[in-house]
Amino acid sequence: MLTQDLDQVRYQERQEKEAQDWEARCHSCGMCCGVKDKDPCEELVLQKSGKYSCKVYSNRFGLHKTKSGRVFSCVPLRDILHQSWPGDEQCSYKNDMKKVLHS
Repeated sequence: MLTQDLDQVRYQERQEKEAQDWEARCHSCGMCCGVKDKDPCEELVLQKSGKYSCKVYSNRFGLHKTKSGRVFSCVPLRDILHQSWPGDEQCSYKNDMKKVLHS
């Protein structure tokens, strides 16, 4: 295998690892999906464990509706970490980001 091919493979492996590490930070609280304001995304499901999951997670970005019918655009959480939303103090992504910024 050529060095360039190995570099591409290593790069892809690193990207996948970083994505897995990012996803592992989530505690599935549902706050970013509207649980706190009591009008969550209609795709959000409460599991028996008390955690939430998304029925369309792999295709979640784009227009969706809340349970009351309000239309919104689901975006990558990384795009809104600098913003506030109801319940964001429970968000493990935001809390991790604060730890990094204050260390």
